[in-house]
Amino acid sequence: MSIVMSVNAGSSSLKFQVFKMPEEEVLAQGNVERIGLNDSIFGMKANGEKIEEILDIKDHAVAVKKLMEALIEHKVVNSLEDIKAIGHRVVHGGEYFSHSVPVDADVEAKVEELCALAPLHNPAALVGYRSFRDALPECKHTFVFDTAFHQSMPEENYIFPLPYEYYTNDKVRRYGAHGTSHEYLTKRLAELQGKTQEEMNIITCHLGNGASITAVKNGKSYKTSMGFTPLGGIMMGTRCGDIDPAIVPFLENKYGYTPDEMDTIMNKKSGMLGVSGISSDGRDIEAAIKEGNPRAILTQNVYVNRIVEVVSGYYGLMGGADAIVFAGGIGENDCAMRQRICDGLSAFGVVVKPEDNDGVRGVEKLLSAPESKMQVWLLPTNEELVIARDAYKDLMANA
Repeated sequence: MSIVMSVNAGSSSLKFQVFKMPEEEVLAQGNVERIGLNDSIFGMKANGEKIEEILDIKDHAVAVKKLMEALIEHKVVNSLEDIKAIGHRVVHGGEYFSHSVPVDADVEAKVEELCALAPLHNPAALVGYRSFRDALPECKHTFVFDTAFHQSMPEENYIFPLPYEYYTNDKVRRYGAHGTSHEYLTKRLAELQGKTQEEMNIITCHLGNGASITAVKNGKSYKTSMGFTPLGGIMMGTRCGDIDPAIVPFLENKYGYTPDEMDTIMNKKSGMLGVSGISSDGRDIEAAIKEGNPRAILTQNVYVNRIVEVVSGYYGLMGGADAIVFAGGIGENDCAMRQRICDGLSAFGVVVKPEDNDGVRGVEKLLSAPESKMQVWLLPTNEELVIARDAYKDLMANA
């Protein structure tokens, strides 16, 4: 038995889960929010108890120290030496990493280099890793990359139609994201259907505030909607997804926006929030729709149309698919949105009856009717478990 942690460090947050492996039992989970700000929030669930404290946490090192103290105080571990391995979520692994890797100086340097491709995410991951490394010097650390699963895409599916030297010199290409989620969904559906991963020809839809869709062919990522960065792809909570690139210089010239200001507009002020003018949260959009708000209705129409368009394209690109999988905050909980997406795919023989979908949230369930030509599944994703599994695998390989 080994204690393994799964860690997801953001610029001002630190999400974590503690597992007993190989049993895959969750011993504790929680989040530290508002790191570096006044009134930081430390929250943890362990041993049936919910702990929450408001205090000032000036940086990630202090957050990690607080977490270590809490794990001992609430008897999640007897001592810090019980924690044998930590898996760290890293958004961008570029072309360097097609799978998770134990961390060494070379790996750390490559992730540092890739900060230019994920400036909001990779630096935070490094800060989190270094804080845990200092707190637990004897612990084994593994980097688990959001982009790794998508490194199996064929060249024609990741190259952008720009001058080819931007790829050869600058590595401008499609990388995708949410790879740990799409990989988990692929493996989990294979388990449920009694198949091998290589038999999976499916379309996985990770729909949350960040959202992406992946065509999985023979168990591997074949095409994914996010692009060079997580800004690309379908409409999201605050991200625009794919747009005509000429819009960017047009708005910069007209309003005098700097590139950084345009980046903020597209990443933080667009998507559901930008179109609706209400919120980036699908629940708020749904409530406004019930009140007849026209921009909320438009927002849902745009969101559904984008997803149907991508899923339809992937179906054709793959030469068919056996199943569609919904996951993520919206995919798992927004029954009305799921129904509209499935109704929009009726041309492909998708049949999901409202009575089999309404009220179904956060559980594993086959939603499609027996006559549906493609199965439709709801599978809650579990990226933290994928991260813990990879960290435990590295631990055992080097035992």
